[in-house]
Amino acid sequence: MSTAAAPVRSGAVLADLLPAARHRYAVDAALVLGGAALTGIAAQIAVPVPGSPVPVTGQTFAALLIGTALGARRGFLSLALYALVGMAGMPWFAEASSGWSMPSLGYVFGMLLAATVAGALARRGGDRSVLRTAGTMVLGSAIIYAIGVPYLALSTGMSMSAAVAAGLTPFLIGDALKAALAMGVLPTTWKLLGHRG
Repeated sequence: MSTAAAPVRSGAVLADLLPAARHRYAVDAALVLGGAALTGIAAQIAVPVPGSPVPVTGQTFAALLIGTALGARRGFLSLALYALVGMAGMPWFAEASSGWSMPSLGYVFGMLLAATVAGALARRGGDRSVLRTAGTMVLGSAIIYAIGVPYLALSTGMSMSAAVAAGLTPFLIGDALKAALAMGVLPTTWKLLGHRG
């Protein structure tokens, strides 16, 4: 029996490199649970933003990283699990919050869609070079804001311009730093594993 690594098929994501031929469903379930837990942990890295009900957190970075590493289906399931369990009362949204009534819940919905899109892009090589990773992270962040900011406006009664000022503008520098981190981590991981795309 050979133990040599099989070549990575076109359209693979990092999670597909895990040896799991005989236990694929168990591995997928563990990845989905781990992705949800990682997002919940990253959400606790929170810094309040003066004048905004939305803190700077690590959960957006975690959601995009999970999407690219796990792929669209597992990324979606991870963030769906995170969202559903948090809405059901698990205090693992930002600042140990939970439930349906948070003004920042729209960002959680945005992360669910962003992780799915980032995963689909990763299957097309969107995480294998610095420029592609940058594009994936920018698009993912844009999706999060496209859902999160209008939800913030509706849930708080803010005007759209006030919601942009409170729920988008203060986060742009942090998002650029998160994207830069992903631009270093993801392509480097592929190179270390000896795969190109």
